[in-house]
Amino acid sequence: MPQQANLLIVDDEANTLASLSRAFRLAGHEATVCDNAGKALELAKAQPFDLIFCDVVMPGKDGLSFLENLRAQGNDTPVVMMSGQAHIEMAVRATRLGAMDFLEKPVSTDRLLLTVENVLKLKQLEAENRQLRQRLGKHEMVWSGEVMRKLMAQVERVAASETRVCILGETGTGKELVARTLHEHSPRAKGPFVTLNCAAVPAELIESELFGHEKGSFTGAAGRHVGKFEQAENGTIFLDEIGDMPLPMQAKLLRVLEEGEIERVGGDKPIAVDVRVLVATHRNLEALARKGKFRQDLFHRVFVFPVVLPPLRERRDDIPALVAHFTAQVCAQNSWKPIAFTPEAIDELSRHSWPGNVRELRNVVERLMLLAGEEGVTAETVGLVLPSAGATISSGAGSGPLAERVQGFERETILAELKRSGYQITKAAKALGLERSHLYKKAEQLGIDIQKQRREDEREG
Repeated sequence: MPQQANLLIVDDEANTLASLSRAFRLAGHEATVCDNAGKALELAKAQPFDLIFCDVVMPGKDGLSFLENLRAQGNDTPVVMMSGQAHIEMAVRATRLGAMDFLEKPVSTDRLLLTVENVLKLKQLEAENRQLRQRLGKHEMVWSGEVMRKLMAQVERVAASETRVCILGETGTGKELVARTLHEHSPRAKGPFVTLNCAAVPAELIESELFGHEKGSFTGAAGRHVGKFEQAENGTIFLDEIGDMPLPMQAKLLRVLEEGEIERVGGDKPIAVDVRVLVATHRNLEALARKGKFRQDLFHRVFVFPVVLPPLRERRDDIPALVAHFTAQVCAQNSWKPIAFTPEAIDELSRHSWPGNVRELRNVVERLMLLAGEEGVTAETVGLVLPSAGATISSGAGSGPLAERVQGFERETILAELKRSGYQITKAAKALGLERSHLYKKAEQLGIDIQKQRREDEREG
């Protein structure tokens, strides 16, 4: 779908405003017209525009003064100046003030539309460059073991298709990184990659975030907002934690997936979108669908090809490679000299349970580097940060009478298994060799509020 621009045309001639706005609208763009520079400054301050066309010679404030005032406001919207009385000095001054181009009237429709097209291409390139800069220094998919080798081969195969992928895994396992890999190995790799964490957006705002809104559609909507789906045109949108999406929003998302159209909040016409949708969750979507907490029809739309990311405790052979990667990354970001991890330190890290997965490992590596001595990071250094290193689960038993130590161990064991199973009681009870009712009773005896603990873990994730 051709990109749509939101334009502002400033000219004191009514015929010029009418002809230009008509030409732009026929080409699929939105055009706002204004007959004086003062009002135009207020419009540009109130809402964003992709491009402004402005006449130079106007009564009162002229176009060059408008441009100067616009830049003084900190507004960097591209401006194209137009004049029927053009001369070199005027064009030079306009350029020095920050004009993108200077056109002599009368301007052909083809030239105007080409200018808009070039601006949109430039904006897309700038957005891509911002995305690339934001990604510098961030995590990459790093592995060396057989488990991840097989999984990533699977990811690369499905990446070449338009198949919808549902990425499953505990918090901190790298679900967004897998989504980026899917995008970068797809035919849409040159298009944008846009993300939205459904759990992080208030229910009343998620529709506007996804689909955008029109000016005045609700209190506080001072201008048009382009949503994530339109931003992802010809690329990929990644909906993280889709299991937390409110049910009313699920129905609207289903319509988009079925029809390939969105409608902005307050809008009166559908907008076609060409976007690949990837989703992720740490929840059991199938179980949520059975309980009526996630739409069955949407589940079948997004759960086409599941990719299950293993927790770090199930891919311990990747830990040395991950530590080396994070060490190099932290050194580069802080301009530090290389800091070594002794083999014994790596062994200690490899024995930890890593409930926070790769994200936790990354944070621990940085903490260890800050504590490193002349020998680098040693097993003793690891012991300072991870006193429980060397145990499959962290030791909450502490000191004291045997009964208290046993209770502490039981509590830590149950909490670890609940987290590992995603708080699926049947699965956790089976892993612990208990009946469901016995697990509930044991948790109560040990002061474990399962629902409260689940909510706390979700907030931390």
